[in-house]
Amino acid sequence: MKCEICKKKVGETFLSKPIGTYVKDSKGKKHTVCDECQKKFPSKEEILANL
Repeated sequence: MKCEICKKKVGETFLSKPIGTYVKDSKGKKHTVCDECQKKFPSKEEILANL
């Protein structure tokens, strides 16, 4: 699984959950975002603008 902003590999926990988050766009598509990019862009609107 890769971050859709920085294209780095997103780590996973032992239960195969991403270390980061999913963000849904206006069409309902889920985008994977890593923890580092989540810190750079704190709001959902900023994350979607950088996709």
